[in-house]
Amino acid sequence: MFERKSIQLQEAVTRLMKFANPGEMEYLSPLEATGFYLAEGLVADHPVPPFDRSPYDGFAIRSSDTARATTHNPSVLKVVGEIGAGQVFSGTVGEKEAVRIMTGAAIPDGCDAVIMIEAVREIKIDDNLHIQVRRPMKANKNISFTGEDVQQGTVVAEAGKYINPGVIALLATFGYTQVPVRKRPATGILVTGSELLDLDDPLEPGKIRNSNGYMIHSQALRAGAEPIYLGKLSDDLETNFESITTNLKKVDILITTGGVSVGDYDFMPEIFNRLGANVLFNKIGMRPGSVTTVAEKNGKLIFALSGNPSACYVGFELLARPFIRAVLGARHPFSPRTTAILGADFLKKNPFDRFVRGKLELKHGTLFATPSGLDKSGVVSSLAEADCLIVFLKGRKESKKGEQVEVILLDSKESISMEDFFADKVRGR
Repeated sequence: MFERKSIQLQEAVTRLMKFANPGEMEYLSPLEATGFYLAEGLVADHPVPPFDRSPYDGFAIRSSDTARATTHNPSVLKVVGEIGAGQVFSGTVGEKEAVRIMTGAAIPDGCDAVIMIEAVREIKIDDNLHIQVRRPMKANKNISFTGEDVQQGTVVAEAGKYINPGVIALLATFGYTQVPVRKRPATGILVTGSELLDLDDPLEPGKIRNSNGYMIHSQALRAGAEPIYLGKLSDDLETNFESITTNLKKVDILITTGGVSVGDYDFMPEIFNRLGANVLFNKIGMRPGSVTTVAEKNGKLIFALSGNPSACYVGFELLARPFIRAVLGARHPFSPRTTAILGADFLKKNPFDRFVRGKLELKHGTLFATPSGLDKSGVVSSLAEADCLIVFLKGRKESKKGEQVEVILLDSKESISMEDFFADKVRGR
């Protein structure tokens, strides 16, 4: 008999995260790096902007030449040149002179302000272009100064930061042609159960189609892994043992579904015993997914998830997902949590922590979370609408519509630390 000892989710996560070593580093081009995490900090090797420049189309001037300018007695400045973006004015601007300047162009020597083009009147005097300035300009007005965005030597993105389009812009700004990231962990997916049919098989009495394999493949892809679907296995101990032994050598992480409970055909406990694997835990005080089991063999983890779709889904999100992101080098690998208003009554009492599939909706600036579909571990339909898990902690009594609840965001690319993930933001639960 496989001895089971229930532990809390936080303890389970703590145990498995000890094995979440960042993967091997590789280099990708900025066109390929979106969705990874920086393996090294991004340091500015030059200031941004690298020179004083104009943020507008207008005229570069000497502010002192406009000190007495008024609407009725404007200052008149002679335009002595033009600077386009990427160009540099070769001379020095003198008294009562101005230079036409475009957005992003370098401020010419002698000038200390830029007046926007719509704030002046252009006139011709002796066939030479002049401008009339009708108000005084202060020194340093409308100038973007060297390094005001980023100082040279500044760490502009820390190691472990998720690479989004904004980070790509930084990489390009500082000339990173190769981006240091961690390789996506090869994540094998094995589905067990003689009752499972392939997608194109006709339905038979007592059998169902294999949804878990494809669901986990999608979840692993969303988490950032390189998922490898290894097929489905019938309920045969020897076949399962041989397949898991062989495939574990080919992947970085192995995920199985089914065979993890206490039935006659639940072989995972015996397989772990034969493997000589170190079982980190085999029962968690949560619903659904209490039988989720994780074992370690030669530094690799095997996630044995429930065969029930919703329990399988929740087990992956709470355990496998943060582990995968930590292997990818994420500084904060856990899904973000926030508070919301419960959109419908949830009348089940909670002898265990419960994670209910929910749908978020923003109404008039207030976030609502409503359970989606039936709250049963074998239900599939509730997953299609779920974009969050509503958290009902152990001991919480019936929850009424309008109460505040905490939710885990499933589709967010952002992430938080383990400490923040387990911080209880809704008191009195």
